[in-house]
Amino acid sequence: MKSTELYNLWKSNEYFNKEVREELEGISGDAKEIEERFYKELEFGTGGLRGIIGAGTNRMNEYVVRKTTQGISNYIIKKGDEYKKKGVVISFDSRNKSPEFALEAALVFANNGIKAYLFDELRPVPILSYAVRYLKTSAGIMITASHNPKEYNGYKVYADDGGQIPLDISNAVLEEITNISDITKINLIDESIAIEKDLLEIIGEEIDNSYIKDLKTLSVNPKIIKSLSDSFKIIYTPLHGTGNKPVRRILSEVGFNNVLVVKEQELPDGNFPTVKSPNPEEKEAFKLAIDYAKKENVDLIIGTDPDCDRVGVVVRNADNEYVTLTGNQIGCLMLEYILSQKNKNNCLPENGFVVKTIVTTEMSRVIADNYKIELVEVLTGFKFIGEKIKDLDEFGDKKYLFGFEESYGYLAGTFARDKDGVVTSMLIAELAAFYKTKNMSLYEGLQKLFSEYGYFLETLTSYKLEGQEGNKKINDTIEILREKKANAFENLKINKLRDYKISRTYNFINDREELIDLPKSNVLYYELDNNFWFCIRPSGTEPKIKIYYGITGKTKELAQKNLDDLKTNVLKVIDNLLEI
Repeated sequence: MKSTELYNLWKSNEYFNKEVREELEGISGDAKEIEERFYKELEFGTGGLRGIIGAGTNRMNEYVVRKTTQGISNYIIKKGDEYKKKGVVISFDSRNKSPEFALEAALVFANNGIKAYLFDELRPVPILSYAVRYLKTSAGIMITASHNPKEYNGYKVYADDGGQIPLDISNAVLEEITNISDITKINLIDESIAIEKDLLEIIGEEIDNSYIKDLKTLSVNPKIIKSLSDSFKIIYTPLHGTGNKPVRRILSEVGFNNVLVVKEQELPDGNFPTVKSPNPEEKEAFKLAIDYAKKENVDLIIGTDPDCDRVGVVVRNADNEYVTLTGNQIGCLMLEYILSQKNKNNCLPENGFVVKTIVTTEMSRVIADNYKIELVEVLTGFKFIGEKIKDLDEFGDKKYLFGFEESYGYLAGTFARDKDGVVTSMLIAELAAFYKTKNMSLYEGLQKLFSEYGYFLETLTSYKLEGQEGNKKINDTIEILREKKANAFENLKINKLRDYKISRTYNFINDREELIDLPKSNVLYYELDNNFWFCIRPSGTEPKIKIYYGITGKTKELAQKNLDDLKTNVLKVIDNLLEI
């Protein structure tokens, strides 16, 4: 159907509720808005859906949730009765409409004879991932839009190993969704009937308790925590999200007795009233926490995003100013701590491995090499880290030690298979306490890493280009760069270009091509002299094009200059192509 036909169907058919029909009636004279809402279906990517809440096929709403869930149900049913009997576990975060979308999904599954395990209240991503493994379900659903602004919500899909669904399953599910021609034929079962028929079970405390018990086994130095249990002071903010209960509980149970919470951001609120964006990557989100910290003289500030899979950290620097650590810096501090302490205690396995994404700092490689631990590199997205745990640890002969990505996602242990803000909060607090026993701050610990391994600096530029026109501009820009290869950046000496879309590395030094043994992805990665690099890719979850940069330098000042120069040269080309 054309956009106008779909619009008229949604506006007039009583299958769609009164709220939706009235919302659409309100845009009846706005042809551009109608086109934007109905020119396509909200894209089901490798992890699921994410979009602005509202009426329309290109918006996040209960009917898009129903269609997606019906597609997943069809996929599960085709896998056979055993797969169907395992059921699906569903969780949701604090965003607007999250509880409603979660229940909609549960009742669609139940209507298809697939049992739905639905959490009694909001839970973070890592508990959902853990629950899939604990309950041995065939899939998991998480209603969340991570750290996106309040206008967004989303729908993430997990496979039976607790990791985000791999590409083959994603493609199969997308085919099932696409084959649903009439959304008005999708029905729900009544909630009370679903419970009566044991097709809907409300879950919660049992899984929470098991999860926290398992996480406590991942503490590296419990004695350090006990030695500072009362004197070490932490401020934590859940940024109105799901982390409040599990993060505070794990910190308390491992022995941190002096944890303060930012009261204004403690309770769940999908409007995120105290922040512009609930993103722990940004210092602005920590304004209230920093104000508290100045009064309380705290050792550490921790914040988690709404679905508690990302963690941000704020520390005091040498000038006694509060500064945010980057995702790369947090990851390297944790990696060094885990490897060094296991090595010190003679429990660092020879077959151990760590995982990073291709746009994550090369400092992690140097740290892993120092401890003679294998570093495995994967595409951007934590799902690929989860897949390596499954392939190399669960079904292989290697031992997973740690994995992280530059976008503030980390995972220790294999209990969950997605980034985990709860275990990360525990380990970051323990790490900061470890440095305090040496009369050092976490910031000083970072400077020590730089002095040992060199100054590694990274940064990111992202341009938001919304709508049909913006999406076209992003894709056209990357295709032009792909076609021009190294000639696209005439002011830079490109040694190699990795084109992950065609699985080829172009070596311009010796004029050779090599195969890339990773899944295909629309990513261009440029290698320069001195281990400098930059990488360009469209975001998989937002209407953005992202440019990553990484450099090294003998001093902080030189590293910063190198980074600024590289960024300037790259953006001259990108800005011109995007007409910015």
